Amino acid sequence: MLAIPDTLHELLTAPVAIFGGGVSGTGVVALLAAIERNGVIYDEKTQPFSAKAARNHRLVVFSPGFSPEHPWLKLAAQAGCECLPEIEFAQRFWRGRVVAITGTNGKTTVTEFLTHALRSIGREAYATGNVGHAFSALVAELEGGKPTALAVCEVSSFQAEALRGFRANATIWTNFAEDHLERHPSLEGYFTAKWNLVAHTTSGAVFAGSSVTRHAARFGRPLASLVSVETENQPADETLKDTAFASYPQRENFLLVAAWWRAAELPAPKLFEAAKTFKLARHRLSRVTEIGGVVYWNDSKATNFHAVEAALARFDKPVILIAGGRGKGGDLAGFVHRIAARVKHVLLLGETAAEFAFHCAAFRLAFTRCVTLDEAVHRAAEIAEAGDNVLLSPGFASFDMFSGYADRGDQFERLVHDLSRAASF
Repeated sequence: MLAIPDTLHELLTAPVAIFGGGVSGTGVVALLAAIERNGVIYDEKTQPFSAKAARNHRLVVFSPGFSPEHPWLKLAAQAGCECLPEIEFAQRFWRGRVVAITGTNGKTTVTEFLTHALRSIGREAYATGNVGHAFSALVAELEGGKPTALAVCEVSSFQAEALRGFRANATIWTNFAEDHLERHPSLEGYFTAKWNLVAHTTSGAVFAGSSVTRHAARFGRPLASLVSVETENQPADETLKDTAFASYPQRENFLLVAAWWRAAELPAPKLFEAAKTFKLARHRLSRVTEIGGVVYWNDSKATNFHAVEAALARFDKPVILIAGGRGKGGDLAGFVHRIAARVKHVLLLGETAAEFAFHCAAFRLAFTRCVTLDEAVHRAAEIAEAGDNVLLSPGFASFDMFSGYADRGDQFERLVHDLSRAASF
């Protein structure tokens, strides 16, 4: 059985309050079961938390969906409860090392690639955190892990902002751009949330991309805290030809992993070998099929403006873009202005469609508002000519119309394949 850290013994004499019943919450339940302790899940839809409930607990473990200002956390603190984010609770039991991965975009790919590369040289490495496998669940499965094990832990701004005792042996910060302004009060507030991870990383071990260094200077953060890695506008590397990292935006991700790899004194040729066997996860600017000379691309994972702009940069002529969804704040007018020259026609979906259409009209970007993704795909097929590219790269969250970005991408691919079958008759 896992040993309970001294810092948690007293706190675990009462059942743990678990805020959120999703991936993080179920991970905490698994970890508590591994140490033979109990927890109670509180969720706004099924079991709300109250001041009365708070008196039954000494420890609260909360998911990233709960901001530090959430009223439940305030109630818990007023009742004398200790409140820990899920990844911090998990690390109290973890015996191995941690490399944290953050960034506006690319963090999941970096997490998965670094894990793949380490395993390829025989190292015990595990992808965890915001990648979809809660750190608590991993700790429970491995009974705390071996001292030689490495948790490659994806950390979102929602997770980073609440850290207090968490420690990373190193952090890779891929890039920084406008995102999540529905939660963070400003662009600087979003940066500050991520910067909190820097404060919880071993000194001199934060590997940061060009845009991170730029924003650190803009917001007056100490540049000496970062190992600056030149990730933008770097020349092609023939060694990476025919790999996922041959071109941008994935080229940036490889450069950052390579910087950490060198610092860890691992054999450089092995990283290039790992790149050749690594496959990107789905919904990341992947080619679906070609129909009548028109190529269809699925980039449903692009849930912010920066990701869309990176995708558009891959094409040498304006594309037919399918975009829109649930807004996350940000300068939509500025985004439309920046992409207008790279887009032939945009098909607008979801809750942001009306505002998006207003700015398209202002910048004379041709657009069509669509009620469903089905309508958008068929309209794109009508507009497209041989040689065109149709790109699903939404720039927004998917939850207004879909269960997640994967559902959105899956539905897009099904619709495109239906078009292909219809065209073959």
